[in-house]
Amino acid sequence: MFLYDLFPPQLIKVGLEAEDKDEVFEELVAYFCQAQRSDDREELLVALKDRELKMSTGIRKGIAVPHGQTNVVERMYGVLGISKGGIDYDALDGEPVYLVFMILTPHKDSEQHLRLLKRLTQLLDNGDFFRDLVVQKDAQGASGVIKKYEDILISLD
Repeated sequence: MFLYDLFPPQLIKVGLEAEDKDEVFEELVAYFCQAQRSDDREELLVALKDRELKMSTGIRKGIAVPHGQTNVVERMYGVLGISKGGIDYDALDGEPVYLVFMILTPHKDSEQHLRLLKRLTQLLDNGDFFRDLVVQKDAQGASGVIKKYEDILISLD
């Protein structure tokens, strides 16, 4: 699975309204549930919050990657949120986050989950990726940025 498949335009929300971590979890899970016509909101929130209790997923300057494993999803899904104002995320560096890559995975896909986290980390190592993604004004543009940088990464392998 490719990251641009994991984060399709219909699962990218530009203009997050959330101001803190709990609000962004609520907003992105609600966005996912609406897009997927799912009523598993509470179970998804529990999976994300349980993982977050171990350590903040605000892992890089301006970036958070909340993720959770739950069997209420039949395959891996990603939801990308882009905030213009920044979110008080309790990140490891204490700074606000602007990009939130939420990943939901069934327990059976742990290995694929780790591979995709590794690929996402490789993209995030490229500062241009962050800069190009955070300024996008719509989901199509954001999806195009993910595809562009992932294609570059794949060509280097």
